[in-house]
Amino acid sequence: MLLALRNQLKRPLTLVFVSLVVLITGVVAADYFTGLPKTAVATYVGRDACVECHQTESLAFKGSHHDLAMDVATDESVIGNFNDVVFEHDGLQNRLFRDGDRFMVHTEGPDGEMQDFEVKYVFGVDPLQQYMVEFDRDPEASEDEIGRLQVLRISWDTQRKEWFYLRPPDVPEKLEPDDPLHWTGVAQRWQTMCADCHSTNLKTNHDVETLTYHTTFSEIDVSCEACHGPASLHIELARGNSLFWDRHHGYGLAHLKGEDATGQLEACAPCHSRRSVMDADYQAGDPFCSHFNLELLRGDTYHDDGQIKDEVYVYGSFVQSKMFHKGIRCTDCHDPHSLELKHPGNETCTSCHQHAAGKYDVPSHHHHAVGSEGAKCVNCHMPHTTYMEVDPRRDHSLRVPRPDLSVSIGTPNACSSCHVKDQLESISADKRESLTLYQDWLLAASEGDEEVADAISKTDQWCDEACEKWYGDNRQTPAHYGEILAGLRTGDSGIVSKALRYVTQPPEIAPVLARATTLDELLQNGRGREAISAAKTVLKDPSEHPILRATAARVLGASSPSDAVKILTPLLKDSSRLVRSEATKALVSSGGYQTLSGTRQKQADLAIDAIEDELMLASDRAGAHMAWASLSEQRGDYLEAVQAYENAIRVQPEMSGPRTNYAAMLDQLVAAAGQSRAAQSAIVQLFGGSGTLDALTKLASEKANQLRLDELPLLGRDAKLASDNADVQYRYGLALYLSGNLPAAEKQLQRAAELAPDVEIFSTALKLLQERMSETGQ
Repeated sequence: MLLALRNQLKRPLTLVFVSLVVLITGVVAADYFTGLPKTAVATYVGRDACVECHQTESLAFKGSHHDLAMDVATDESVIGNFNDVVFEHDGLQNRLFRDGDRFMVHTEGPDGEMQDFEVKYVFGVDPLQQYMVEFDRDPEASEDEIGRLQVLRISWDTQRKEWFYLRPPDVPEKLEPDDPLHWTGVAQRWQTMCADCHSTNLKTNHDVETLTYHTTFSEIDVSCEACHGPASLHIELARGNSLFWDRHHGYGLAHLKGEDATGQLEACAPCHSRRSVMDADYQAGDPFCSHFNLELLRGDTYHDDGQIKDEVYVYGSFVQSKMFHKGIRCTDCHDPHSLELKHPGNETCTSCHQHAAGKYDVPSHHHHAVGSEGAKCVNCHMPHTTYMEVDPRRDHSLRVPRPDLSVSIGTPNACSSCHVKDQLESISADKRESLTLYQDWLLAASEGDEEVADAISKTDQWCDEACEKWYGDNRQTPAHYGEILAGLRTGDSGIVSKALRYVTQPPEIAPVLARATTLDELLQNGRGREAISAAKTVLKDPSEHPILRATAARVLGASSPSDAVKILTPLLKDSSRLVRSEATKALVSSGGYQTLSGTRQKQADLAIDAIEDELMLASDRAGAHMAWASLSEQRGDYLEAVQAYENAIRVQPEMSGPRTNYAAMLDQLVAAAGQSRAAQSAIVQLFGGSGTLDALTKLASEKANQLRLDELPLLGRDAKLASDNADVQYRYGLALYLSGNLPAAEKQLQRAAELAPDVEIFSTALKLLQERMSETGQ
């Protein structure tokens, strides 16, 4: 009886418990599934919304280089001395002074006259600070818009606390006001060169018609959302009452943590890389190769073995390293908010590279006195190059020094970077003062100074022998892709088979950037057939990295139209915009596009429209319009090509190139007009429907001749400024020939042939010109 009663009492309690569990489960499930809409779009809210919960990170960020990347010129932000200081360079007496609250500079303006300019913004904080002046502000612009900003070359050295003049590399003479390198020229324009990496959510907003800017940003410097992405959804979720983050959007920010380092690295890469932009709508967390085109290991920006030469901003170096392939990320060494190193000195390295006690941070490894510069890990494995006169930046390829490669292929090495100074006494006294940095020695040798080159060679040999003595059988001297690139660039046919094998090596053995560069160099150095074959092999594997696949697609621009259509058309739908972009351009340049019809041509046209959008992100540069003109010309859209060439001339009237290419297109149409209906139609469209075809063709010829005449002084200027550049001398020589000035043309072609005796086209052009001059008695 009692047992039955007990069971009857337990039954309601069980039902209550089960009901409670079901209710709680339902509430939790409803909470989980009642999240933000899948289509919800995050917007920028500013750093103040982050401080509420992230005070520790905010304090670390305050005063960092990201925080001080750019600012309005105020008493707090300006570091330089504007207390009526006179600073002289190139015979100009510049004055830096105050006008009430305004910071002013009296210097040479775009018209060559000395004028007063107001400094509106400051740029950077250490080791230098630069200053910016606003031009061409639209009277109708709103307060949050910025007109064209130009960066003064007069800069403040924050270490020495003095003004200095930031010269362009290899330009010792005074810059004329019409030079694009002058502080008022395009090369010193904030929107063109600096803006998108020094501000958050920047929109350039260049108007091609009015040649004005309406630039905006959500924050003036590199703030929280530049790295974490727009935070509105995160703020909404954080302030909500849900037990969960959102099932569609996670915690509403870019995923920068986790086992895979890719997310974090690709959040840093857009600003810490030398790249072009393909899509202005990038946000942190997006795939890098769907928004940016990383520059390959070009010979003018990297040494043959991938060490930094010009400014490449770290990422292109880091992806070559073993560290990258082992999953190391930026925050393993750097605090992500203060940007400072996490440990002092060698501890930055030995915090991970401990291994057996005392294996690395001891003389038996580095063979230098403890505490000396030679005992610092970074000086051997991350040698620096100084840019902007005062800014040393370390190579992040984190490599073992290879003086043996210096001996065999002439690349730099960390050992010689210090020990080359041991040869200073062997150098003529008048040169010693100019050889302050290792890069000064390298530059002098590259420009033909045999005395300096010999001193470097002796140093390399000494360093190689020292390493052999120190490390013996344990010395690491494996085959290196630098040997392949050096061989291709010097025309060594024996290296081609190694290059072809290297292109298809796995990424853990061969960095993708080196493989892509090798494939590109095969094409550029006359190995088109082999390069095309290798490119086809690469594109058979859809898992290959987008950088390599995009390079392979570009190589197929040199293939037959049928091959291009067969292989490239499917790539127009590739998941990576980089691959789609290169495949589209290659399809056109190969002639494959011209054979398409129907649905396939419409698909290609949509892809080409995307190329135009990509190019016009740089609509303030003539090169973007020239690229679009060339693509339009190849498609047979001559009206569009003419508009693009004329836009290029309007945007940068001082630039050589657009007029020459424009004239060449007209010449081709005139030459084909007698037989091609397409050429006839184009001439009629371009020069009006009235008049005979002969009359319109004559107008086209006259237009081409005028364009070449307009280009001549610009080419002459370039030939004078780049007197040792064979290509520039050759182009000027051809222009002089077409203008009828054969003696002057002979002089320029002779110069080109002397500068590059191995380039057959230069010597052939000179020979043909001299034969013609002989026939005509000139």
